[in-house]
Formats: sequence, structure tokens, C-alpha cells
Amino acid sequence: MNKLITILCLVTLNVFAQASLMETHHLMPWPKSIQSNNQRFVIDENLTVSIKGNNPYRVNHAVTSFLRRLSNRSGIFLNEGFAQPANNKKQASIQIKYNNIAKLIIQDDESYQLDVNTNQVSLVANTDVGAIRGLETLLQLLTNNESEYYIPGVSISDAPRFVWRGLMIDVSRHFQPVNVIKRNLDAMASVKMNVFHWHLTDDQGFRIESKTYPKLHELASDGLYYTQEQINDIVNYASLLGIRVIPELDVPGHASAILTAYPELGSKQDATYNIERYSGVFDPTLDPTNEATYVFLDNLFTEIAPLFPDNYFHIGGDENEGKHWNSSEHIQKFKAEHQLATNHDLQTYFNIRLEKILNKLDKKLLGWDEIMTPDMPKTAIIHSWRGEHEGLPKGGTLIEAAKKGYNTILSNGFYIDRMESVVKHYQTEPIGDIQLTSEERSRILGGEATMWSELVTPLTIDSRIWPRTAAIAERLWSEKDINEVDLMLLRLETINYRLEESGITHIRNKTVILRNLSNNQDISSIETLSNVCEPLKIYSRNEGGTEYKTFSPFTLFADACNVDAKDAIPFKKAVNNFVKNSSKENTLTVIEFLNKWVNNHKSFQNINKNPKLKPLEPLSYNLAEASKTLIKLINKEQVIKTERTAFNQQIDILSQPFADTELVILRDLEKLFEVLK
Repeated sequence: MNKLITILCLVTLNVFAQASLMETHHLMPWPKSIQSNNQRFVIDENLTVSIKGNNPYRVNHAVTSFLRRLSNRSGIFLNEGFAQPANNKKQASIQIKYNNIAKLIIQDDESYQLDVNTNQVSLVANTDVGAIRGLETLLQLLTNNESEYYIPGVSISDAPRFVWRGLMIDVSRHFQPVNVIKRNLDAMASVKMNVFHWHLTDDQGFRIESKTYPKLHELASDGLYYTQEQINDIVNYASLLGIRVIPELDVPGHASAILTAYPELGSKQDATYNIERYSGVFDPTLDPTNEATYVFLDNLFTEIAPLFPDNYFHIGGDENEGKHWNSSEHIQKFKAEHQLATNHDLQTYFNIRLEKILNKLDKKLLGWDEIMTPDMPKTAIIHSWRGEHEGLPKGGTLIEAAKKGYNTILSNGFYIDRMESVVKHYQTEPIGDIQLTSEERSRILGGEATMWSELVTPLTIDSRIWPRTAAIAERLWSEKDINEVDLMLLRLETINYRLEESGITHIRNKTVILRNLSNNQDISSIETLSNVCEPLKIYSRNEGGTEYKTFSPFTLFADACNVDAKDAIPFKKAVNNFVKNSSKENTLTVIEFLNKWVNNHKSFQNINKNPKLKPLEPLSYNLAEASKTLIKLINKEQVIKTERTAFNQQIDILSQPFADTELVILRDLEKLFEVLK
């Protein structure tokens, strides 16, 4: 019993120690082990960095980036702007050592040991990528007082929990230029993500230059595609950052763009196909019974696969409803002849043919979880996106795949395009409390945040990816028990604005959109509204995929609003504190919020309105009027029956969508009213 009490005490002390360190050091993802030594390494102009290791091209790039960011953040004029050889006569103040060059494969070692003392910083890793990860932690540690910038004395031993920590960006629905991809790669590296999943083809566009089948980019891309030189450039750039690049060519469904160029490969004979302009799941599908389909894919994959050195090649395989298969006599005849009872069986036949093509190219097949069938080779990776449903074990397709012998990765719970809160994503635990054998656990490689691009353009994509993906990166890197939401939000606030160092535009572009909305008038009142509104969630902004086309305007109020509206959590906290204890301090905090919205409508009325702002008028007015009533109730002023009735009517109005957004403080306004009435 005494031993148990001692263990519990030690665990409790460790939890308190970790919390204290998190409040001090805003690191994300949180390292595996961190201890403070009460020293500090002061940054001055004499700072130098040395590298000891073979072929330091990755680490040299990382050190140069580190020094620029450190200099820019601190304002210090460094005498040396680049790394120096480790054999230099004068020892460098930051010494980096590593043993091997990472191959950018699943088995790579990304661990590192970081020790910061008064006179020196030591960073030791087994691989160059481990050293890169450690440099990001070192930069995140940078802090300051009134007189100096410094790195607190710590000892950190760190390694990722999962080997696959990815971000998928769909560039088919909305094309994303090279600079957008590169800045997001930089941001990924800053939070230790290591897989860029590039969704390159879909119904809305084929985005790769093909010299073998040039009609793919000539007829099926609207002129928006990556040349093979650009693909090489991005792959090489990602490699410098220690990031693997995995292409996805989605087949046999999601094939409208491919069939626009080569309709003879379609399941519906003599059909005319067109690039899709709306979102959704469409019927055009490759014909798996046509040998020409496999000749086409063999030639195409043979051309495209060498552009991507990674072992894995994503074939999609999702959302094929098989409508054109069902209506085709020759496909139904083929199924009967080959004893393929269902469309699922037919797609398995197709996938196995693809798996053989990819094997010939030294690639392993990766696909969405629909590809998991009894005949699918265990060399495939199952990409779980559908989660739990009837007939599956707890944990959904991820756990089912691991138990059946497949390596698997998780995206269910990390669909950032659904516009759900960072807290929900952060609380998505890949394994949870499910009991697995060590072998089954090893098959769960990690996960990916998924950015489908139906509703994003280069102007807005960063605000939809970041900062929530930083929290997902922590879920995939850090230990399972690093899960305290309030401490995550505290650290994320710092990481959020530091993402701008990578060129991420999620903060600045909001004001670009607001100025467009106001015709360059004062945007303060619209910004105040945007701080309590969020875009409609789970695809309800574009229900059925029929409101927005790929060329519709995405410079509207909903595009300026972000998930996790800035004032929502503070107001909820203020209301909860007031309900628990209506002290003077808590009362003043709530009234300050309410007064802001009362006064904001006066400012909003001063803007010369235009059709883009007109839908916000009832939002601004009713929020102000409801706030006035609540202030009177808090101040114990008389509120007559008609005012109470009006409040309920205002809440009814505010519960409706405004310009494809929702007022996310609505329930807190109602809660205040219930307490005060």
C-alpha cells in the first residue's frame, strides 16, 4: 500500500511539473521528456552553430532557416549567418551532431537529445531529420525579458509516438500554386509533421503534366496543373524539411476529369464527360473490365511514379457508388463470368490489378478504407476515414485494419475541412483504450489531417489548415497523456502567430477579405462580428455541393470567419464564471463583452452598405439588442414583458445562419438570460 501511495504521489507531482513547464515553455508538439536546469543561454551577436555529420545538406538548410528566424524574432544582428564546420578551431555555441542521413521511410529515426546550458547548446540525433526536429524545438524555446533574448536551460529527450504524421491537401477542387504548397510544407516542418499527401486528381481537375497522355492536363485541368519540373521542385523542397511526399491519383471513381480527356476508358459507352464545377460524389467511373484501362494506368503510373521517391502511392478508391457499373450490360456480364457478386468485389479485382502495376514500379499501394477486402494484399496501407459504423470493431476501420494485418493510418476525426473545433480534433485519440497486441499496435502508423478544397482558395486555405493542424500534429507526436485542453490552447496561442514566420497567411488574409467586404472602409465592426461567428460546419455551408462552383466567390463573410471564433471561448468562460459567482470582477467582464456588441452595431451602421454586407445587418442589430436586455438584467434594471418577449425573438433570429455562418455565442447568451430572468 505504501509503495502504491508513493507511485501515485510521484505521478501527481509529475503532472503538476509538466503543467508548470507547459505554462512556461510554449512548445508544440510537447516533447517526450523535458527537465529544467534553471540556467539560460543568452542570444547575442556572437552566436555560432556547428554541424558534425556527413552530407549535411538538410541540416545546413535547417540551420540557415533557424538563424534567420531567430535573428528576425530577436532583432539581433548576428555576426555569422550560416553554420560552420565542427572542426573549426573555435567551438560553436550551438553544436549539432548526427550519425546518419534519413532515407525518408517509415523506419526513420526522428529522435533527438537537446541540452541547453549557460555556455552551450548541444543537439544530438541519430539522423539528420532528428536534428531538424530538435532545431524546431530549440527555436520554440526562445523567450525574452526586458533586456535580452535567451533560451531557458533544459534537457529534452524526444521522439514521436507515431511514425506517420501527415497533412493531405486536395489541389483538384481548387488548385493551389507552388508557393502555397511550399509555405505549408514549412509550417508542417515547424510542428514536426513528416508526410505531405498530395491529392492531385478528382472530378474537378487533373493537376499533373503528363507527357505520355498530354490530353490529361490540356483538356482536364483548365490550364491549372503542375509541370513535372514543379513537382520535382516541391518533392526536393519537402525532402530538405524531412517530409515525405505521397501522390494520390484517385481511381476508379472521382474520374470525371480523366474521362473528359479519355472518354473511351469510361464505364458508360459513348458518353461525353466534362470537368465538374460543383462538389459532391459523381457517377463517372473507369471501366475495370476494359483492358485498355489497365494499359492506360500502367503507362500513366510508370510516368508519374518516378517523380515521387516515396515507397507508397495512393490510389484513392473511395466513394465509388458504381451507378455506371450497374447500368452497363457488358460490366454486369463480366462480373458474372468472373464470379464477382458485388461492385465491391469488382473494385477489389481492379485494385489488385493496380497493386501489381505498382509492385512492378517498386511502390506499395495506399488507399482509402474501401479498398480493405479479404483479397487485398497485406502490403497495402489502409487509410481510415469512415470511423465506426455497424459491423466494425470499436475504433472503426483503423482498428479493423490493424487486427486484420494491415498497416493503417487515421484521418477520421482529423477532417479539418468540416470546420470543427480544435478541441474536437485534439481529443481524437487514434487508439484510445482499445486493447491491442504489440504487433497490432505497431501497424497503426499514425494519421493525417485532411484538407479537402471544395471551399478554399489560395487566399483562405491557410486559415482552414492552421492553427488546428498544429494541435493534430501534437496528438500524433506527443505521448497519449499529453491531452490537457487548456494547456494546449495556451501554447497554441503562441504557435498560432509564429506560423506567420513560415509565410502562413491565416491571420493577415482575414483583413484582406474584410476590406473587400467593406469596400475598404473601416472593418472594425465586421471584424467584431467575425470574432463571434464561425462558418457553418460539416459541409452544411455547401449542402449537397450545389451552392458553390469551383469558380464562385470565396471572399465572403464566411471566408473571413475562422473555426474557434476569437471571442467565443473567452465569453463562454466569462458567463460560466458569472453564473458560479456574480462578483464585481466577473460581472464587469460579462458587461464589457455585451457593451462591445451594443456599441459595435453603431459602428456597423456607419459603413456604407453593399450587397455583401446586407445579410449581416440583422445579425449586428439583434446581437446588440439582446445584449442591451442582458445588461439591464445584470444591472437589476426593470425589464418589461415586451422586452423579454423581444429578447426571445432576437434569439430566434440569431439562431439562423447569417451569410453561411453561425453565431457561436448564442447558447451563452441564452444561459445568461435563464440565470437572470
